[in-house]
Amino acid sequence: MEKIKEVIVVEGKTDTAVIKKLFDADTIETNGLAIDDKTLDLIEQANLKRGVIVLTDPDYPGMRIRNIIIERVPNIKQAFVDKKDAIGEKKLGIAEAREEAIIEALKNVVTFTKDVETITWQEFISLDIIGDKKRRMKVYDLFHLGYGNAKTLFKRLNMAQITKQDILEKLGE
Repeated sequence: MEKIKEVIVVEGKTDTAVIKKLFDADTIETNGLAIDDKTLDLIEQANLKRGVIVLTDPDYPGMRIRNIIIERVPNIKQAFVDKKDAIGEKKLGIAEAREEAIIEALKNVVTFTKDVETITWQEFISLDIIGDKKRRMKVYDLFHLGYGNAKTLFKRLNMAQITKQDILEKLGE
């Protein structure tokens, strides 16, 4: 069983159970949107000592939790499971995700850096991503950046320091 050095932040107990089944890893549970200062302190400390990977559900509450953590602990590692790979019978989430999708997400961790512009808005527009959802989702997938709208993609591309050239190369253009 592969060991993961960093502590993985998940939303709840069922997510922890899935992670522990796949990896030798420690987790911190946020208790969903009930994440509090005590949990954020724990995440901050874990990040200083071992590093932290945020792996929340690919839905609005999961994004909200991720943003709360990033506010407190910038430059944290992040892993994303695609929505299509996390749909269960009644729920959407990490606990319902395909095991391969979780393994893939944790192999393709990204770190975002704020206040760096590697792609301008004009360059972004020139890529024809804004009006083409299929193309936008392909870019999200190619760079393992989760999901979202065009504005979120633009922000994440800059935070992950991805250039227009990087995008064109990955798209094979």
